[in-house]
Amino acid sequence: MITWMQRHKKYLIITIWISTIAFVGAGFVGWGQYSYGDKAGAVAKVGNIEITMGDLQKGYSRLYSQYNQMFKGDFDEEKAKQFGLQKQALQQLTQQALILNLADSYDLEINDAELLTELKAQEAFFDNGIFNKEIYKQVLSRNNLSMKEYESDVKKGLLIDKTIALLPVKALESESNILNTIMQISDKINFKILDENDIIVDTSDASLKPFWEKTAQKFMTEVSYEVNYIKQESISKDYDKAKISKHYQDNKSHFKDSEGKILSQENAKDAVLKELNAKATKDKALRTYIAYKKGKLDSAVAIQKATVSKYKNSFNVEALGKLSKLSLSSPYMKPVLINGEYYTFELTAINPSKAKSYEEAKAEVLFLYTAQAKKSKLLELANSSVKSFAGKTTDFITAMSVNDIDGLGADEAGEFLQKLFVSKEKRSFIVLNGGKIILYDILEQKLLGNSNSDQSNLVMKLKSAMFNEGLIKNLQNKYKTEIFIQGL
Repeated sequence: MITWMQRHKKYLIITIWISTIAFVGAGFVGWGQYSYGDKAGAVAKVGNIEITMGDLQKGYSRLYSQYNQMFKGDFDEEKAKQFGLQKQALQQLTQQALILNLADSYDLEINDAELLTELKAQEAFFDNGIFNKEIYKQVLSRNNLSMKEYESDVKKGLLIDKTIALLPVKALESESNILNTIMQISDKINFKILDENDIIVDTSDASLKPFWEKTAQKFMTEVSYEVNYIKQESISKDYDKAKISKHYQDNKSHFKDSEGKILSQENAKDAVLKELNAKATKDKALRTYIAYKKGKLDSAVAIQKATVSKYKNSFNVEALGKLSKLSLSSPYMKPVLINGEYYTFELTAINPSKAKSYEEAKAEVLFLYTAQAKKSKLLELANSSVKSFAGKTTDFITAMSVNDIDGLGADEAGEFLQKLFVSKEKRSFIVLNGGKIILYDILEQKLLGNSNSDQSNLVMKLKSAMFNEGLIKNLQNKYKTEIFIQGL
């Protein structure tokens, strides 16, 4: 994680937060919106840093967008679940929080001048190559973001950047020379690629059922909660001048411009009305909740029903977390804000997790069985054919020849070559993380002429990777991490 941040410092600030501008038109996915910064919405705490529902939502949305681009738009919530995006998002946030704790221990901070410099460098707010304050306001408004919220998180990203800059990793000349020599080692190999897609697996019930019987405990239904709920829609009404003036006078510090100056009452009027309506909506929701709890609910109020679980949740994670803490003897939940509207819940039933029947679990069984069977059969094929295979022959290649392995992408080739050049076997096979197996036979080996190339960048990457791994482990021991949401 830190290695990635060091490699992309130029783009760190937006990416560390949520890549807000990249999501214009795409919107948030997955869990709805939250009251960002609300202490009650904390899903985790790392040292003195709280991770809110809003932070998790934004991190999830960023990852979802990245995966959706990788899959060329063919990405959905089911795939997100399989890839564990929620856990990935939380892991990234906890690592960022560790760095923020470290920054706090050194009393590091970001001043307004540093913030302004960063904002003026963000091209998303440019007009003809120059930062435009009105475009800045418009872009944030279109994304339902306040300047206070955005600038707070930009400062957070800058603080992470500043902290990392205090931990430079340098390459020694001797290290570069050693690596340069290593990089001149070249092999001519014969290789063959084995792919799981070429393996045929029997997926009849005769094969699947025995597998399901042995692993039935892996295929359980979700715990679900049956609820009645009341939705309180947002209130919008007119207020007299005295009411508006009093709220403005009592809450002046809420209404500031982008430079932190308090707005006049006239310029703050829309924001004042928004706060008044939000307060009126919350008050009405609370009155409805009390009446509902006492059995005195107005007959005109609509009560709706729903079944809520981790992966079938039309509300949000916060609501599910609170529902899971209710009991049938104490079934009422105070109003919770979801997408700008308040919801009051009554728990009516809890459906515990239970083992799925074969038919219920069949799709999941098929997926897991096929993956395991293909992996096993591919490994059997590799073992049986490694001594006699005939494949393609390369020219002399080095550990950097990622574009010279026919049939492998650059990332796959990089992984293969990294493992090949540390292998002690002349003829063997290498299993890639993606599932492919590469059979190889080293035909010749030689040392190329000294290229005198500078390997300091690569040395720095290698040293950074080791340093950062150690740093994260050290910070994890120093700052306690508490997770407040089940399943993550």
